[in-house]
Amino acid sequence: MEKLLQVTDLKTFFYTHDGTLPAVDGVSFHINAGETLGLVGESGSGKSITALSLLRLIPDPGKIVSGEIRYAGENLLEKNDLEMRKIRGNKISMIFQEPMTSLNPVFTIGYQIREVLKLHQGLTKKAAWEKAIELLHSVGFAMPEQRVDNYPHQLSGGMRQRAMIAIALSCRPGLLIADEPTTALDMTIQAQILDILKELREKTQMSILLITHDLGVVSEIADRVIVMYAGKIVEMASVEKLFQDPKHPYAKGLLQSMPRIYDKRDRLHVINGVIPRPTDYPEGCRFHPRCDRAQAICAKKEPPLENIGPDRQVRCWLHARS
Repeated sequence: MEKLLQVTDLKTFFYTHDGTLPAVDGVSFHINAGETLGLVGESGSGKSITALSLLRLIPDPGKIVSGEIRYAGENLLEKNDLEMRKIRGNKISMIFQEPMTSLNPVFTIGYQIREVLKLHQGLTKKAAWEKAIELLHSVGFAMPEQRVDNYPHQLSGGMRQRAMIAIALSCRPGLLIADEPTTALDMTIQAQILDILKELREKTQMSILLITHDLGVVSEIADRVIVMYAGKIVEMASVEKLFQDPKHPYAKGLLQSMPRIYDKRDRLHVINGVIPRPTDYPEGCRFHPRCDRAQAICAKKEPPLENIGPDRQVRCWLHARS
């Protein structure tokens, strides 16, 4: 399959008074054209910083230290600011976790969609307005002709998320980055948002990078999944293989922690401990202090990310070949 995005050895560090924080530490992956890739892990794993790195939106004191981010063959780290502004929202769009912090509260939804269309597509005011109504209809707005004049505070959480999707898709991007798009939404609205993303992917053939801590969401929409822990990829596999046979103890623990309708256990599985702060990453495997299968080598030497099958990788001494 054609690789739309290729990320190689990406490192994004934050330089603070407490020291250097390796938020994303040597991450490599790709996204195929028309594919949905899930990126999962606990809060603090480096998922959102990975996404922001792709768009070069890392806030100070953060910095992309090294690596390559190639979109359609072009290295985004070699682009200047003007070139990146033409890419953001046009070729690569992002849906942020909380719409109320991303939507401008003093402008209507229609105005915000219209401005994106005028900037990137060169549409007239009238054509952009008509397109805004069409986009709101495509993401499930009832009476979009009226809703187009609403301000963000006049919409429910689910409707605000739909508006964010409409803005993100206004220029028909090749890649959509969705950062926790269903967080804080009830289950019914969450299912509707996922259905919208699946339907739009099928219609437009865009690729999606879905960032979430919810493996249930990943199982609904993703083709492949990456599991991150403490700034590193610990497992990469198709959704089917990961759910059927997780190899890394952390991935296995996440799956065992999922509630199931017919589960008769009194208590859900819990992964002991908490994810370490970037200033406190342990020697060796970063997961070993929480791992119930840790060996002596785990505390001394970091395992490599190795191929263990077709398009499947794991970072664990239990499966290392060397």
